[in-house]
Amino acid sequence: MTPEGSSGASARVDRRLPVEPASVAQARLALDMFGGRVDGQRMDAARLLVSELMTNAVLHGPDAEGECDLALDHDGERLRVEVRDGGAGFVRPTEVRDIGGWGLMFVDRLSDRWGIAEGAPTSVWFEIDTPAAGVAG
Repeated sequence: MTPEGSSGASARVDRRLPVEPASVAQARLALDMFGGRVDGQRMDAARLLVSELMTNAVLHGPDAEGECDLALDHDGERLRVEVRDGGAGFVRPTEVRDIGGWGLMFVDRLSDRWGIAEGAPTSVWFEIDTPAAGVAG
């Protein structure tokens, strides 16, 4: 699959990555598939945020020998990124100041929407709205 242009057609990338630090860079590179669909500022935010979610999977995932799943989807209007690892899950904090470290604070501030699927496996996602890639914003 080669997403091109800013058409409304959906494009999806699914990757299974080892729970190791090198996977953070692999996840960022996977976003390059959407370069023609997402403008530079939003792509920079997506790269930072996918780095944060992957780093959390590496640091807090249950097994250093395990794998995690990365799902990237662009439907013409938004980029959705989800990272799932084999953890027991956790509940989204009700107050931004209760989030903890800076990672999820960045996710909260730079994405248009984000969430945590309660229960196992641990699944954290974010969405960034993406008007036509040629439009500044």
